[in-house]
Amino acid sequence: MLALLRSVWNEPGPPNPPRRGWRDWALVAVLMAVAVLEGVLRQDLPWRAVSVAITAGLVLTLLWRRSRPLPMVAVAFGTCALSPLVMNGASLQTYTLVFLLLLSYALCRWGSGREVVIGLVIILLKVTHSMISDSPGLPDVIGGWAVVSASIAAGLALRYRAGARARELDKVKLLERVQLARDLHDTVAHHVSAMAIRAQAGLATSGSHPDAATDALRVIESEASRALAEMRAMVDVLRQNQPADRQPGRRITDLRQLASRGRSGPSVDVEISGDLDDIPPPVGAAIYRLAQESVTNARRHARHATRIEVRVAADDTSVRLRVSDDGDGGLAHPSTRPGYGLIGMIERADLLGGTCVAGPDPDRGWTVTAVLPRTGSAT
Repeated sequence: MLALLRSVWNEPGPPNPPRRGWRDWALVAVLMAVAVLEGVLRQDLPWRAVSVAITAGLVLTLLWRRSRPLPMVAVAFGTCALSPLVMNGASLQTYTLVFLLLLSYALCRWGSGREVVIGLVIILLKVTHSMISDSPGLPDVIGGWAVVSASIAAGLALRYRAGARARELDKVKLLERVQLARDLHDTVAHHVSAMAIRAQAGLATSGSHPDAATDALRVIESEASRALAEMRAMVDVLRQNQPADRQPGRRITDLRQLASRGRSGPSVDVEISGDLDDIPPPVGAAIYRLAQESVTNARRHARHATRIEVRVAADDTSVRLRVSDDGDGGLAHPSTRPGYGLIGMIERADLLGGTCVAGPDPDRGWTVTAVLPRTGSAT
């Protein structure tokens, strides 16, 4: 139990809380107007001018509810608790104070572990004090606790959901780093095997054919340079802690296997143009995997699609991939949050110093466009 409490206390706050935007200012403006309107319309409100002024001032705490959740909770709930000192014993009774639920939600959603614990103690003390001093009936007590508990539960639930998604992404990246280690082994093993074979051939023929031994040394030098280049590229990726999904042995020419005629679902048309010689294996494998993932997504999500086009064009500096379908653009790929597949595609392109963009076409369908440098060097 003590270990659990210690872990909760030491838990850091969620990273990258949303910045303050125009919606926050609009919310503050609306609540201030509501507070003033309530002061004008409610004749039973004690100390109306003071109540409206305090309520309107506390609305400003919403502007910092994500970046400074604990101080805002302390200011808002502390002011409410101390307000009777300046209102001759009367407590704040404005309905606009319902916005305090947003502060309790933001505390549990964006605060660190110790901030959540301290903030919940402050909220608990204030709610308990209000129920004792105001002496409401049992239904009001149950209803009040239910509403406060719901806002706290909502913050904790969304916090857990975001944390679970982050853990899933970390798991995907870890699995891809394992695949990257396998790629490193396969690549180095291929080049080393080639060097060993050529060295053996050179030794066997060195006595009778000295020129063959020289040719073998040139091949060994070339294979060694390629192996070192592959190792440097992959080690750089591992140091950057970036994922890769590059199946060894796949090449751009293997894209023709994706073409389908007569199968159920939309047909796939593949067109490859440009000079494909000397394209590094990581670039070829990445283009293949990007195209394969794009075709799979189109088959799965593009409604009423009849055709999927895969276009690859290589020039002196880059390799370009474009995968498009003729499905219903308004219905295809309806999710606003990128899935793990699309995230992996974007990171895979970035890994090699390129870009990957996916989105609906203006008229119809969905298009994925990727551009990778021909050298395959990450920036």
